[in-house]
Amino acid sequence: MDKITSRYQEVMVILSMKRSIKKSYPKRFEKAIKIFHDRGGVLKTGEVLVAHIHPRTLYEMQRMGIVEKLTRGLYRVADLPPLGNPDLVSVSLKIPNGVICLISALAYHEITTQVPHDVYVALDRGTEAPRLAHPPIRILWFSGQAFTLGIQTHKIDGVPVRIYSPEKTIADCFKYRNKIGLDTAIEALKLYREKKHFKSEELMQFAQVCRVEKVMRPYLQVLV
Repeated sequence: MDKITSRYQEVMVILSMKRSIKKSYPKRFEKAIKIFHDRGGVLKTGEVLVAHIHPRTLYEMQRMGIVEKLTRGLYRVADLPPLGNPDLVSVSLKIPNGVICLISALAYHEITTQVPHDVYVALDRGTEAPRLAHPPIRILWFSGQAFTLGIQTHKIDGVPVRIYSPEKTIADCFKYRNKIGLDTAIEALKLYREKKHFKSEELMQFAQVCRVEKVMRPYLQVLV
């Protein structure tokens, strides 16, 4: 009971501090802060200008710690809870037409022991390559159904993020085994097999789409 009381007191102190910080905001920033909150707490530079927030105001808010810079051209209100996955959120906001894929998607679905040092992003072939200083990204060009099928939208820190499904991701990993390693693809298949919702038919459907059916089938037969 003492631990619960102590933890409750800690939480109340934190909330009190946050409230006091909010109250200390200069009045000239109140409109800008409201605009940020009304739009989920995150704005691009272009959206800031459209919302009639002066660049000087944005600079002052960043200098005072009211907003934080996630990456170039992307700002977030600092009093929001810490981002659980800032890299995926930043990439999704900066590259809305992209889809998180390969090792980054495996990590999100918790079917790999690999730690992605870059954010793997699939783009439709012919799309202009984005310029993003941070986080580091690795672009792969998909085409046709290999790009459009298997996309799921997950809310991460309140932001919709497009990520390939586990089944599509595994098929992609076998397709790009020369880039990420066959061992990574096999490990993902094994870890996926241990999960409750094992969908062998969907796996093979995506294997056909990615043209790796013959490569994947022997490994799938051993696991099944």
